[in-house]
Amino acid sequence: MNKPLRRIAIFCGLLTLALLIRDNWIQFVQADELKEHPKNRRVAIERYSQPRGNIIVDGKSVTGSTEVKGKVVDFKYKRTYKNGKLWSPITGYASQAFGANQLEKLYDPILTGNDDRLFFNRTIDMLTGKQQKGGNVVTTLNAKAQKAAYDALGDSKGAVAAINPKTGAILALANKPSYDPSTFAGMGEEDSKAFNGLQKKNNADDPTLNRALRQTYPPGSTFKVVTAAAGLESGDYDLDGKTDSEVPYKLPQSSSELGNEGNNPACKDASVRVALQWSCNTVFAKMSDKLGNEDMMDQAEKFGFNRDLDDDSQDTPVRPAQSIYPKDNRPQNAQAGIGQASNRATPLQMAMVAAAIANDGKLMKPYMVDQLVAPNLNVVEQTKPKELSQAVSPENAQKLQDGMETVVKEGTGKPGEIPGVTVGGKTGTAQHGENNKDNPYAWFISYAKDGDGSPVAVAVVVESSDTLRSDIAGGKLAAPVAKAVMQAVLDGKQ
Repeated sequence: MNKPLRRIAIFCGLLTLALLIRDNWIQFVQADELKEHPKNRRVAIERYSQPRGNIIVDGKSVTGSTEVKGKVVDFKYKRTYKNGKLWSPITGYASQAFGANQLEKLYDPILTGNDDRLFFNRTIDMLTGKQQKGGNVVTTLNAKAQKAAYDALGDSKGAVAAINPKTGAILALANKPSYDPSTFAGMGEEDSKAFNGLQKKNNADDPTLNRALRQTYPPGSTFKVVTAAAGLESGDYDLDGKTDSEVPYKLPQSSSELGNEGNNPACKDASVRVALQWSCNTVFAKMSDKLGNEDMMDQAEKFGFNRDLDDDSQDTPVRPAQSIYPKDNRPQNAQAGIGQASNRATPLQMAMVAAAIANDGKLMKPYMVDQLVAPNLNVVEQTKPKELSQAVSPENAQKLQDGMETVVKEGTGKPGEIPGVTVGGKTGTAQHGENNKDNPYAWFISYAKDGDGSPVAVAVVVESSDTLRSDIAGGKLAAPVAKAVMQAVLDGKQ
């Protein structure tokens, strides 16, 4: 071969090598990046080329798919939702134009049928000429409890989280206000208007915010059960022993004094039981100060507070916002002990507190997906209950149960009482805003017992309602909501 031809051959060889390297780089290194690129419509076209699998509640689907009509249609099917406002805090949305979130996004490979675990099903469909089908996501949700929570919130802004204390299975996650994901599931102009309307920055109600999982609030007096747990665990307090608690209580290192709602005389030197019964600020603020910030943080963390941002132990599988018991100075720690200052919690977190106490101190990991099921109904994945911690000893958990049951029988939680059923609860009214100028949040956490222990624990927060500020209280606004949810679960077991 002469020299010019040899040079051309070498050059062509180098070009071929470069092409092979580039081709392999694209296929094996950049594949995922290109697949997820927002301008790659092929993935979305494939996603909506057949009906999606469904999200199941109590054996019935709360989602569906419908064929899109039109002359030129890239996406053959779009998602539909049954009673979307009720279920959107669980399902999230799957939109041809705006992507997906929550269960729709987390389990997209199962729902589209593209999950590697469905390879056998895809192969059979291909060989038989059948249309590819997606699998189903079977939730732990209780339809009656979810509806009871949603209906009981009425026109109030707020959220409800309900858990099975024995397993951690989530029974209800309700939000008000809510949204219907069906309104923007497609690609049309009306879909865009609906989605953009929900995204407005000045939309203070923010219907797309999952308040039960993703919003934190000062927990107010519901947190006093955590402070009581810390006190009992320390050995320095007993349920019915008197405490050295003056009224009013002068906050440490401060000239400020803390009083009690209605100046209740029963709060002076009250026992833990009586202090829970009448929600005595003075007792629990002083207890928090005496125990110290480190011990209070340790107890809160046993219930799930201060989870590391990278820790997935509480993922439901949707990741909840971090609930925080802060590292703070003495005056702030005293107020954090009554659920104020920088103390922040999600409704899910406070439901976990109630659930752990009801479950004799054992805290279970919350989860809302029971099974992933293939199109042929074979179980692809089964969730097994998992213990997170022993938040409080069984002995002290039972003492706390006694105290919380007194709250409902004879104290501030009486509106949560269910005839013939043992109910434990704790009310809360959480101040917030600069100088507490905003209307307080109304809280109630509770559990109900039947002959086989406690099948349900609930946390309710009401952010705002048409109630006068002077009438806002956890017992009045939040306890009836929790009662409706507990009743729905108990009725379903009969």
